[in-house]
Amino acid sequence: MERSQHKIQAIYPGSFDPITNGHLDIIDRTSKIFHKVIIAVLNNKQKQPTFTIEERIEMIYDSVKDYPNIEVYSFDGLTIDFAEQKNCQVIIRGLRAVSDYENELKMALANRKLNSTIETLFMMADSHYTFLSSSTIREIASFGRNVDEFLPELAGKMVRKKYNISEES
Repeated sequence: MERSQHKIQAIYPGSFDPITNGHLDIIDRTSKIFHKVIIAVLNNKQKQPTFTIEERIEMIYDSVKDYPNIEVYSFDGLTIDFAEQKNCQVIIRGLRAVSDYENELKMALANRKLNSTIETLFMMADSHYTFLSSSTIREIASFGRNVDEFLPELAGKMVRKKYNISEES
């Protein structure tokens, strides 16, 4: 099998509501593998996110500003369609636990049916982050607890502001 000589672009889709250190771990590792990584922030019209699309993009931009090969966009619709628009050959999906796998596998198989030229790559979360999700962060913050240790700096500030949490909490 001949190795491809072209530069591979990957897309890392998600809601990032908010971006966590677990997301950043996947982004950091992915940025070392692919020529370009597009972080695709889903603007799901059926859900009411805690942070606006603009706030989520601001948090992400601030978190990845030192990565020259990362771009950030918002999108709605199917991830596979956005991956095609951006000429990506790989979709990155982070897995925290076995429980994530079943749903992710279904999505990957559906995407493969829609476009068999785009591969899905599952990346295991670092063991420090297997419990960490945006919904867990929102739940902890809703009870007034500080979640800074789980988030990049700007995201921590924005979560504290959104939930009226002092830095000492």
